[in-house]
Amino acid sequence: MDTSRLTATALAALIRSREISALEATHATLARIETANPAINAIVQRMDDEALHAAAAIDAALKRGDDPGPLAGVPVTVKVNIDLKGQATTNGLRIQKDLIATEDSPPVANLRRAGAVIVGRTNTPAFSLRWFTRNSLHGATLNPGFPGLTPGGSSGGAAAAVAAGMGAIGHGTDIAGSIRYPAHACGIHGLRPGLGRVPAFNATAGDRLIGGQLMATSGPLARSAADLRLALQAMSAPDPRDPWWAPATPAPYPRRVALAVAPDGLQTAPEIRAALEAAGRTLADNGWQVETPPLPPLREAMELQLTLWMAEFALGGTKAVVREADPDASFVHAQLTALAAPATLESFMRALQSRARLARLWRIFLADYPLVLLPVSAELPFPDHLDVASEASFARVIEAQLPQIAPPFMGLPGLTVTTGRTATHPIGIQLLADRGREDILLDAADILAPEIAALG
Repeated sequence: MDTSRLTATALAALIRSREISALEATHATLARIETANPAINAIVQRMDDEALHAAAAIDAALKRGDDPGPLAGVPVTVKVNIDLKGQATTNGLRIQKDLIATEDSPPVANLRRAGAVIVGRTNTPAFSLRWFTRNSLHGATLNPGFPGLTPGGSSGGAAAAVAAGMGAIGHGTDIAGSIRYPAHACGIHGLRPGLGRVPAFNATAGDRLIGGQLMATSGPLARSAADLRLALQAMSAPDPRDPWWAPATPAPYPRRVALAVAPDGLQTAPEIRAALEAAGRTLADNGWQVETPPLPPLREAMELQLTLWMAEFALGGTKAVVREADPDASFVHAQLTALAAPATLESFMRALQSRARLARLWRIFLADYPLVLLPVSAELPFPDHLDVASEASFARVIEAQLPQIAPPFMGLPGLTVTTGRTATHPIGIQLLADRGREDILLDAADILAPEIAALG
């Protein structure tokens, strides 16, 4: 049995029943990394010795009759932009290559407590700033299943690793699509939890500014909806280091879904429109009431998020971009700066004021329509590094990403479901729900998300 091809749910069950050992599963994943990773550079730091030690501890716990956790022995990867004790939190930066964490961040600590075996660290663009994955420290990550296309970003390494069978679950982070877009690009599934659902804190960086606090989150990428549910259960355990953490709020909800194939005038590709309409029909066949009401504003939320981004980036981030001198990051930063008017104290405060209004409008809407179907992106996954080809290319990319950039501004959770593929591209859709209602997204994903086979 090649356990590197199994889902986390199946693998954990086999390990817990002691049909296979955690050590056997870890050895299989490390062998898969040895074979597959050189061609795609998804994992930029291997952790073989630590992984084998953790797997042996899982097997010992099971032998004693102890419960090692819901992810017992499951190989996972962790993105290089969060703290993992004893390892560098590089965030794809040469200027952080020696920034060694002295403690685990909450998502890492929660994964370990759940019994996960961390097999490696995955790549991200410099500053985790793009929907493409390349940096001057670790190099570029390639899409394992769709040559010539971006693997997505910023969690491109995580998505590529999961798609290639180098860990059943990939940890990612998302402030503007950085989980949802790599899942879309690599043909897997990815869950961005809502504000406060998964605790976060990087001791190496200290507290984030308010925009990052409100919008950034960690979440899982996987090849099945069941694995996303299992990973969220593990990653969302409470941690007192995060003052935003809040428990889930599951409750009965009406099976009503808003289908939006072209929100805010988005020029959605025909293949994505067709996938959304097919998903609507599938939900209708499963008892959901599907309607097409106009959505609350998305474009305004995107514009205001850019205001917060650039105002905050000016407080140290701009100097760091100059110090790092990464060509991609420098170009993208210049384009974002051109899009956002110079921030003033008033514009910054007005943006936060408008956030309350937009969040209210969305929460009222989601009380009537607990689920929204909309594009992940207006386009099928882009050619790799399209965003830095020219100013016009960057403008095309950021316009297409409207459905990813806007929801985090309101703190909403979102989930990318890959529903199919063409000869050259994966095809995915996005699901949105209210804060604390990741359960609704996962219920819908149980219906809409096929189990994706590992590549190779």
